[in-house]
Amino acid sequence: MVRKWYFYASLAIIIAFLSAGFKPLKIESNQWFLIKNPDGVRYLYPSLEQEDYTNMNIPFTGNLFIGFKEALAFKESEGKYKTINSLGYMGKYQFGTETLRSVGIYDSSLFLRSPRMQERAFVALLSKNKWILQDIIKKYNGTMVNGIVVTESGILAAAHLGGAGSVKRYFRNNGNVSIKDAYGASIRSYMKAFGGYDTSLIVANVNAVVSRN
Repeated sequence: MVRKWYFYASLAIIIAFLSAGFKPLKIESNQWFLIKNPDGVRYLYPSLEQEDYTNMNIPFTGNLFIGFKEALAFKESEGKYKTINSLGYMGKYQFGTETLRSVGIYDSSLFLRSPRMQERAFVALLSKNKWILQDIIKKYNGTMVNGIVVTESGILAAAHLGGAGSVKRYFRNNGNVSIKDAYGASIRSYMKAFGGYDTSLIVANVNAVVSRN
């Protein structure tokens, strides 16, 4: 009888000891996770407004077309759609009035107010320049000219800066000619800075214009 009492008493002590080690899990709310705006920074993304993404340094664009157009836009205007420079060039990609007319846009005010139109104008100009410069692209793509590896995207960027005619002149002189805009940016510098992007989706079309729909 005494042995049974010791047995049950020992068993009770063991159970009590073990139970103490298994306390119910206390789930605490992590206030750092639930509180909005804890550090005073306003988080805007994702957003439906394209302007909210201007000047974002997106690391995963690589050599994609979006990387090309945003890099070029930042160089031209810091990616701002409503910019007008001291020479009257307008928008995110800095179009002159004559260039706008060449892609079917005659209302500069509407152009400045419409990011969609500006993006379409940029693609239309690329298509036009790609057609005009198709022989240059075919001949020089992947070659070294004046210390620069020539690529299609570099040629198109240079044409955006100085026009297709200036790019043809550059290659006629094997790159040994300095062609710059009014602010000192050169065909060669654009060829280097914007080379290596994938612009294969741009279809060469000398008649490319911006549709009104």
